[in-house]
Amino acid sequence: MAMEDLNLDAYWMPFTAKRYFEAHPERRILARAEGAYYWTEDGHKLYDGLSGLWCCGLGHRHPKIVDAVKKQLDTLDYGTAFQMGHAPAFTLAERIADMAPDGFSKVFFCNSGSEAVDTALKISLAYHRIRGDAARTRLIGREKGYHGVGFAGISVGGMVANRKMYSSSMLAGVDHLPHTHKLEKMAFSRGEPDWGAHLADELIRLVQLHDASTIAAVIVEPMQGSAGVIVPPKGYLKRLRELCTQYGILLIFDEVICGFGRMGAPFAAQHYDVKPDLITFAKGVNNGMVPMGGVIVTDEIYKAFMTGPEHAVEFFHGYTYSGHPLAVAAAHATLDILEEEDIYARANDLSQVLEEAVHGLKGEPNVIDIRNCRLAAAVEFAPIEGRPGYRALRVFEEGLKRGVLFRFTGDIIAMGPPMISTPDEITRMADVLADAIRAAG
Repeated sequence: MAMEDLNLDAYWMPFTAKRYFEAHPERRILARAEGAYYWTEDGHKLYDGLSGLWCCGLGHRHPKIVDAVKKQLDTLDYGTAFQMGHAPAFTLAERIADMAPDGFSKVFFCNSGSEAVDTALKISLAYHRIRGDAARTRLIGREKGYHGVGFAGISVGGMVANRKMYSSSMLAGVDHLPHTHKLEKMAFSRGEPDWGAHLADELIRLVQLHDASTIAAVIVEPMQGSAGVIVPPKGYLKRLRELCTQYGILLIFDEVICGFGRMGAPFAAQHYDVKPDLITFAKGVNNGMVPMGGVIVTDEIYKAFMTGPEHAVEFFHGYTYSGHPLAVAAAHATLDILEEEDIYARANDLSQVLEEAVHGLKGEPNVIDIRNCRLAAAVEFAPIEGRPGYRALRVFEEGLKRGVLFRFTGDIIAMGPPMISTPDEITRMADVLADAIRAAG
């Protein structure tokens, strides 16, 4: 469709400044994608610097995933997950559980990261209640955390813009750990910052305030992607695990961004050698082909629910599209590719290229921090007085002109390149970012 014939009015877009978008639609309407690239309606080629939205790590339209979805359509388009099942969903759950750290054995499917978080929090609360520990109702999130847009997710989340409109309707009994991002202590760190592990001890303060007997779970992103690639300090996650174990609190890793390769391992839990009690996932599980998410739990948690009459439902929760046949088919193909194409090793190799490339931007105009975490990175800018977020928007637009699609959030440009990228593509992405920074002023 010609751009001049496209009516932009009816679609209320998510997380988008719609009036600005309507006034500046140039290079913003995607037409097709293949590999590590998009093409816009006006024929402009864009390197996908954030793998879709952290989800297309294997690139776009991978032929094996496309073929798997097409074949699935020939046999079963939809199958109810309530009281019925289809074989590939069971085998997929087994594969995902086998990829997780030792002790994880069960997978509950949903359709997004937001739903995965809601599910994990409900499992946590129900687990304590079933075990006779019903006073454990308090949930602990973290400042700057992003756990989706459901009321549970924004309650434990710590992004002010997502929370402020709904303060009267968020979950009661939620508190927050401090975030771990302190520029004066960790700016321009390569990988995990040396400073900040002690911030995990803030959980002790919350225990002293509320008493451990009231706290059900702590939920954190191992690497905080949506807030602009906030990297955990060395030892921070291990200390958080120690404290949760000490106080009988469940630890949830929200791995919606980290899972399935970006950390050079199936999950960040393995990369950091820290075992949580629940893991949420979405995005990369099937390369963003069809909406899918889920929660992985330990055998201990699952068995706690398996009580009462055999014919009775043990967990009153689920979604119409849980384990959707098309999503499952795409996921099986994705997991095949992760193995066959040695994606974890490729991601590890590329993470070194990304680290060198982005840290080479130190000294560019208005850059106040650069940070990286395996195959993810961010560049933070000094804000323009009175116009927060506008500098990063300008850099984003200059990047589009030069053929790279970045992600901007606040005054931060985030990068999560496809794991199928070449070293040259990642180096060029950083070179384009340098040009865009200078052009944006």
